Amino acid sequence: MSIFGNIMSSIFGHANAQPAQPSSTTSGKPSAPSTTSTGATKTAAAPVAAKTQVDVAAVLTDLASKNKEKLDWRNSIVDLMKLLNLDSSISARKELAKELSYTGNTNDSATMNVWLHKQVMIKLAENGGKVPDSLKV
Repeated sequence: MSIFGNIMSSIFGHANAQPAQPSSTTSGKPSAPSTTSTGATKTAAAPVAAKTQVDVAAVLTDLASKNKEKLDWRNSIVDLMKLLNLDSSISARKELAKELSYTGNTNDSATMNVWLHKQVMIKLAENGGKVPDSLKV
């Protein structure tokens, strides 16, 4: 899997681990007995649940609150990757830059890191993540 794929899977996986949304089979019928008065209510909720965006900031804030290390995931791609227990080495970040089509100098790690953080947030938003605008600039 790609490095960005690992970032996305980690964030979305943490969000999906939280109980909240009703499960359904591919037929659209509830996979468990309905807790509502009618099965129709449960079935109608399934498409809405599928379109629910993952609140990226909430997931990351929750992870950070449980982490003993103070990580500035809102500004640092290195800290974001550390928070997700991913390899944050320069070689991993250069690979991520390649995946995301970075055209700058990968030896200028400070500039590359700022660009990577912004692009990761933009790509998370494009793939179903709810990302505050302040994290995409």
